Amino acid sequence: MKSELSDEVLGRSLPGRVVQRGRRDADTVALRHKQLGIWGEISWADYAGHCAAAARAFHDMGVRPGDHVAVLSDNRPQWLYADLGAQALGARSVGLYQTSPAADVAYILNHSKTTVLVCENQEQVDKWINIGGECPSVKRVLVIEPRGTHHYEDDRLTSWDDAMAKAHAQLDDAPSWLDPHLEAIDPDAASMVVYTSGTTGTPKGAMISSRGVLELLPGVVEMVGTDDGTQLVLSYLPLCHVAEKIYTVFLPLGTNSIVHFGESIDTVQDDLREVSPTIFLGVPRIWEKMHASLLIRMQNSSWLKRTLFDFFTGRGRDYAQARKAGTLSLGQRLVLLLGDMLVFRALQERLGMRRCTFPNSGAAPIAPELLQWFHGVGIDIREAYGMTELGGASHLNSPGHEKLGTVGRPIPGLEQRLGDDGELLLRGACVFVGYLHNEEATRGTIDEEGFLHTGDLASIDDEGYVTITGRKKEIIITAGGKNLSPEKIENALKTSPYIKEVVTIGDQRKFIGALVQIEYDTVGKWAQDREMPYTSFADLSSKPEVLKLVDSEIKRCNDALARVEQVRGFKLLPRELNEDDGEVTATQKVRRRVVLEVFEELVEEVYGGGKPAPKGAAS
Repeated sequence: MKSELSDEVLGRSLPGRVVQRGRRDADTVALRHKQLGIWGEISWADYAGHCAAAARAFHDMGVRPGDHVAVLSDNRPQWLYADLGAQALGARSVGLYQTSPAADVAYILNHSKTTVLVCENQEQVDKWINIGGECPSVKRVLVIEPRGTHHYEDDRLTSWDDAMAKAHAQLDDAPSWLDPHLEAIDPDAASMVVYTSGTTGTPKGAMISSRGVLELLPGVVEMVGTDDGTQLVLSYLPLCHVAEKIYTVFLPLGTNSIVHFGESIDTVQDDLREVSPTIFLGVPRIWEKMHASLLIRMQNSSWLKRTLFDFFTGRGRDYAQARKAGTLSLGQRLVLLLGDMLVFRALQERLGMRRCTFPNSGAAPIAPELLQWFHGVGIDIREAYGMTELGGASHLNSPGHEKLGTVGRPIPGLEQRLGDDGELLLRGACVFVGYLHNEEATRGTIDEEGFLHTGDLASIDDEGYVTITGRKKEIIITAGGKNLSPEKIENALKTSPYIKEVVTIGDQRKFIGALVQIEYDTVGKWAQDREMPYTSFADLSSKPEVLKLVDSEIKRCNDALARVEQVRGFKLLPRELNEDDGEVTATQKVRRRVVLEVFEELVEEVYGGGKPAPKGAAS
């Protein structure tokens, strides 16, 4: 495509920025996509051209400003083309989790009144087929991988490749066709709708504007330290979650970044080692799983490897703060140098973190003890904070200025303060436009002064660093009147490689209890090493030996908690929490209220109607 628009006009919107980069850095690699084991490259010029073609195709299908185009797919380049192509027309992109059941897909399509739906493959098309009659607003469905759908008799189905081929031919005849559409974009209007995970109710569609993203982008680039050199990014978290959009869509527009799309969600670990990204976002569950896998692997190593591992990871943790402050003694530097040669380098390479200068944890709180462990092996994870309603990110721990246990300082241009009850309030350009079709919820979230009420309780130190202490709606008040954060307790317990999920209980109770879901893989390996037969998750969870294992882990993890926070009774869940049953969200966040309702009998067994905790409970 060819654009005659000025950089000033193009710079006002996200699709305009892509066109701008396509004109300025035409032959520079923007994206890489792995297919059949080979990484293919896509230049900025081709990236911009594919986005323009998507816009042209959508326009021919009747998409107009204010309409909605939804994407139901794993991460891949076509996700970006559809997203930005819709925005280029003044329409709004809508992301759907590829794991969502048909009922959830129907809800979002109907709520957003989606006009065009982009599906990845037959599996996603089948969801549409099952609910197609319930979604009258959807006029066309584009299929990226149509294999298995050719016999479907529905004239609304169209091959993505066929639609793009036609659109590219049209653009060849009119290369500046997109210019008037880009010029007409209102940067303050909603350009995308990101649905919240709905941990406490029905998902809400948060409307985000181009200006909200672009005005804070320079501050993010400055704090992350990515303005020099080529950055490598692996796109793997769902793109319908705003956190992944920051790394895959937003940040590359302000940096020299190459975004990598792996072959599938099942190859993430291999892709991570191959790409060895310089910037990486991991939600706490990712870091917990990495940590658990390493610990389990070391348990099955030789005595020498285990000894070296324990010695150097312990010393690394002890020396981490001095290393970052540049105050290491000569002896400590020699120990860490030897540790890097014998232990740390191999660990970092196995995890794909050897070249990572900005490993980041976000989307949910993470245990400080877990961060300390990773810092000890030379992977300096920095915690960040953000919300869908803030365009994804509002606080960062920047390299060389991080404070462990905090989520960092606000991005330049963002104003923060605490409410009378300790709730974190934020005001600035990144605050969202509002909730789609829900003015009442919008008024309840943004006050008359323009401050966004985050729903998170926090503290702010003298330097502006923020510590999140818990969710306002989820604070546990014990029978003794103590206010406790369930997330702090749960994160402490999840540092165990044998514990996957924890739901803390204790509201109006005499002590803190918990429902615990074991980490099936690691506990299964533990059982196999002891020649302990089992047939299923339920069978494994019911073993007395497993109960004792979890009991010992809880007692160990309790040492990191204040006495009043320590878990004194627990029950193991007989099955894994399930998204289809509404117990976890698509991002695997636990819906606490649902779980407590479903397993109400187990909760009562923890407390025994006020009797002492059941046998096997930690104390």
